Amino acid sequence: MASVLVVGDDLMWSTRLLSQAARAGAHGRAVRDVMALRAAIAGAPPDLVVVDLSGRLDGVEAVAEAAHAGLPVIAIAQHEAHDLRKRALAAGARRVYANAKMHADGIAVLRRWLGLPEGTAAPAGSRESGE
Repeated sequence: MASVLVVGDDLMWSTRLLSQAARAGAHGRAVRDVMALRAAIAGAPPDLVVVDLSGRLDGVEAVAEAAHAGLPVIAIAQHEAHDLRKRALAAGARRVYANAKMHADGIAVLRRWLGLPEGTAAPAGSRESGE
């Protein structure tokens, strides 16, 4: 099963992204800081890292850390945070999505990045499916 690592200190966004990952058919896990990101990458590297740039966490550092490890990284930021978005791209994010885009289309976005077909979902009865 594909895996997504969510990096962010905002519990609401992390929870939403984990739910979207499960609904996309991927296993998700979340970390709240760069040290936990390093440990997660060393333990079982994910197929995709999603970094929330909106919190107190240094999201650009998290992007750089994951990209340096050779992992695909996408980030999420406020639409109007142009400088932050540019810094994340320079640090190795392959794309920075606006919060509104991920809110509206996050499942489809994750499926595309993970190479999962439309309609892929977590197995019925699994923790990720919510059943």
